[in-house]
Amino acid sequence: MKLFTLYHHVRVLGLMLCLGLWVHCDIPDDLSGAYLHGDFNCAILSSIHSKVINLHNRTRPEPFICSDFDLGSYLESLAAIHTIEEINDSKFLPGIKFGYQVCDPCASPTKALHCLEHLLAINGSLPVLSDFSDFRPSMKALLGERYSELSIAVAKLLSLYMFPQISCTSSSPVLSDKLRYPSFMRVVPSDVHQAKALAKLMEHFSWSWVGVVYGDDDYGRAAHQSLRQEAEGKVCLDFEMVVPHYLDHVEIDKYIKDVIDTIQASSAKVVVLILKDKLVEKILKGMIQSNMSRIWIASDAWSMHGPLTKMPDINKVGEIFGFSFVMGNIPGFEDYLKNPRPSPGAKNDFIEEYKELRRNCSISALNCGVGDLLDVMDRRKVYGHRVAVYAIAHGLKKLLKCNETACLGDINFPPWQLVESIRSVTFTLDGISHSFDEYGDFTDGYDLIRWTKTNDGRIIDVVGKFILKKGEVELRSEYQGITLPPSKCSESCPPGTSKGVVNTVKSCCYNCTECPEGTYTNKSDEDRCHDCPKDQWSTKKQTKCEVFQYTYLFWSDVYPIVLLVATAIGITAVFTSFIIYYIHRDMAIIKMADMKMSSFMLLGLMDSFVSVIMFIGRPNDHLCRAQQAVYGLGFTLCVSSILVKAYRTFLAFMIFKPNIKHQLNKLYKPLINVLVLTSGQGVILLFWLIFKPPNEDTVWPGKSGIVKYIVCIEGSIIGFAVMHCYISLLAFICFILAFKARKVPQDFNDTSVIIFSMLIHLFVWLCFIPIYINKNKTEQQHIVQASAVLASNYGIIFCHFVPKCYILLWDLSGNSRSAILGRLSRHIRQNTRNADITVLHDAGTGAGPVESAEVVGTISQDALRTVKTLGNVLNEDRGSVNSTQNRHARVRQRHTTN
Repeated sequence: MKLFTLYHHVRVLGLMLCLGLWVHCDIPDDLSGAYLHGDFNCAILSSIHSKVINLHNRTRPEPFICSDFDLGSYLESLAAIHTIEEINDSKFLPGIKFGYQVCDPCASPTKALHCLEHLLAINGSLPVLSDFSDFRPSMKALLGERYSELSIAVAKLLSLYMFPQISCTSSSPVLSDKLRYPSFMRVVPSDVHQAKALAKLMEHFSWSWVGVVYGDDDYGRAAHQSLRQEAEGKVCLDFEMVVPHYLDHVEIDKYIKDVIDTIQASSAKVVVLILKDKLVEKILKGMIQSNMSRIWIASDAWSMHGPLTKMPDINKVGEIFGFSFVMGNIPGFEDYLKNPRPSPGAKNDFIEEYKELRRNCSISALNCGVGDLLDVMDRRKVYGHRVAVYAIAHGLKKLLKCNETACLGDINFPPWQLVESIRSVTFTLDGISHSFDEYGDFTDGYDLIRWTKTNDGRIIDVVGKFILKKGEVELRSEYQGITLPPSKCSESCPPGTSKGVVNTVKSCCYNCTECPEGTYTNKSDEDRCHDCPKDQWSTKKQTKCEVFQYTYLFWSDVYPIVLLVATAIGITAVFTSFIIYYIHRDMAIIKMADMKMSSFMLLGLMDSFVSVIMFIGRPNDHLCRAQQAVYGLGFTLCVSSILVKAYRTFLAFMIFKPNIKHQLNKLYKPLINVLVLTSGQGVILLFWLIFKPPNEDTVWPGKSGIVKYIVCIEGSIIGFAVMHCYISLLAFICFILAFKARKVPQDFNDTSVIIFSMLIHLFVWLCFIPIYINKNKTEQQHIVQASAVLASNYGIIFCHFVPKCYILLWDLSGNSRSAILGRLSRHIRQNTRNADITVLHDAGTGAGPVESAEVVGTISQDALRTVKTLGNVLNEDRGSVNSTQNRHARVRQRHTTN
């Protein structure tokens, strides 16, 4: 190192001597570490030294002294020089010698401008002109720089001259801006695409929780910003740390320690390093000392840096992946590197410096015995320099109109003419086609590389590609089985769940929440649950939706069978009752029950039982309307007939005032009464069916399950309510009339059975209302209503018909006549006595005796008329009974005689 420093001091002293004595010095050659004069000269900026000594202490414009030989940049310069010599040897540009001049900016933008000033100088200085269109320096194009920060600084100045600049590694997105950098081109993609590639790589391996460390320069800041934009919503950054890009920064070690401490404290298993290779080396050394490993993702700035692969204990740091620009092999370059030397007429101080350093083993990036470029450097990474030199050569060939034997154009052209010529070329090199896009960039994509572990370090393998047009990472077939641990802030959410965000800033931190009903996820770590398609549903925590199963009251189900059995028994009871009534229609008990009204009651019950059957099976619009109409009319007919019977008893025994009784008697028209009352229900049903009738509908109760019900809905709930309220009103009137006449002997009226049957009906339907309302729109509502209909029907059958049928079949005898007449006589006497008491009371209170007498007389006449009627009926029954008894006696006598 001391030898190297002395060498540079001597050069600086020489430069100062030339300036002080005002003697002619070959300044370009003095500042250039390598050169070859030619007909066409290309300037090359290559930071062969990575820092300027004491740059932070610089207080005046004194010469730069560089240190830290950089093998990567040195290899790049050799690749460019080798390609230029190959072009000269191949006569690619007939009659033209391709020259070059290499200046080392030492990774400093300021020194890069210093280099540029001398490379473009005419007669030792840069001209100041109002129009640079005829500016004709000896250099016609510039190759470089390696770092984006330097390329940006140089491109700003070169845009003044529209001087063509081609970089092989500067990938900052801002350099694609042709308004600010119109003459800049590069043979690599913009970092915008690298950010997409990094995001896709993380997505491929399920790395959603990562840390980022980037350099505080134009390249690092731009790449970091692009990565943040691409990763948004896909990858969360646990930490984002910035490090000074300049190696000679006074606090660089403190920054590196902070980075290592942050990585150690973080739960992120993946770290992206967007840094220069020298900074990466410091971080990895600190990780090795701390005995920590992570998965590292390398930016293109260090992904192919060979010396790191031979770093001691490099295998302890963990897996290393990254992207590099498309690589290739340079023909003959390996042989050239075995003994690099300047070509005739050329000078290259960097070769001599490298050899001297190799002899003294003093280069920090190498170890003694393994410093050969062929051992520690991957030659594929500098393939871009070959491409860039050929791009310049093809542009020059096009501009000078070269053919197989000569170039016809003027070689002393202004450099701006070469810009469009280079940008528009499309050429094939080593079997691969190359061209620039509208931004002056190449769009070849990236190679995905992996640092594979070996016994003595790492080797760099190309395991896949990132294809810009597809926007996808594609692994080679032999590497598709690579499995790496995921890096997540939270545990993976299995299918059937989604990620519920906990931290709104870092959305990758979440809890797993079950997918609610009607949603699903069929993949892990879904951001949200997906809604089921139409006609499909899912229960909680499902991975798929299932088609709805439609159901209704099937004929084969348990409840429908129970309903059918109950209906069949009821219909049988109706038919049986009618037959018994008809056979015994001349009996007193049937005459008192009123055969006509009883028949109407049985007809109404029959309709009600039939309506129950309509609740079973698949509903349709017609069936939905029929089940309500048939029940409504049928049961109304039954209750109307009961009302007529109750009214008859009420008139016969409970009305004492003749004028009132006379008026009420006018209303007693049994057939008309039944018809009018039933027609009232008919009008209600007619309006209901016309304006908003019941109809079929498919409903889903919203409970866990995938069952939808085909049901009948009421249409108008008002119509449904009015229909039932009308029946209940009639039933309530029946109850009141029967309750008023409850003391009449039960042998010749139905007051008690009317009271009980109407109480049953009202109780059933009062219970029905809350149960029906609380039930979801399923087949259960149908079951509830059908059950209520059956309960009401059976209440009437057991109260009105079963007792009488029993009496007719098993308990009726001739002795019943005297018992009935006796009870009737007692009832008449009791009513007469009550009337007498009433007369006496009226006399005491001043009531008129005439009115009281009329009441007693009316009661006596009604009672006598009733006794007469009942006696005739009973006599007829007695005659019938006696005739039957005589017939049985004759049969017994004849049997005895025989």
